[in-house]
Amino acid sequence: MFDELRDLYQDIILDHGRKPRNFRRLEDADLAARGDNPLCGDRMELWVKTAPDGTIADAAFQGRGCAISMASASLMTETVRGKTREQARTLGETFREMAMTGTCPDCQASLAGEMERLTPLAGVHEFPSRVKCATLAWHTLNAALDGAGEASTEGGEP
Repeated sequence: MFDELRDLYQDIILDHGRKPRNFRRLEDADLAARGDNPLCGDRMELWVKTAPDGTIADAAFQGRGCAISMASASLMTETVRGKTREQARTLGETFREMAMTGTCPDCQASLAGEMERLTPLAGVHEFPSRVKCATLAWHTLNAALDGAGEASTEGGEP
């Protein structure tokens, strides 16, 4: 059973890595940032369009990188739609914890569905150098939300 689940997660990562969703330039974006993971060579640009109520109406990215970074960005852009900035930040913090530990003990009930969608990437904790690949999109999202414009995985925390 465990091997079947691992195979399914690997298939999801490969699918999103090969055919990332929302891999496009978002022309009418309100926010944007570039992300860089020098260790692996992953680079991306992320665009976010906010709705009048302040929620994230759309998110898209372009870039190049390993299957893990592309899959993570793809899954992230799907997951943050309809979320407030604070909800997106909370998802990112929870995702980073899951990527580093492989577990999600602090998943709030309100995040359960969103975190389930991101679970295929929980296995990166077994490969510490890949945690930065998985979290690059989330660092880049935070940079866009903060108006920073740029994010790097070499800023201290993974």
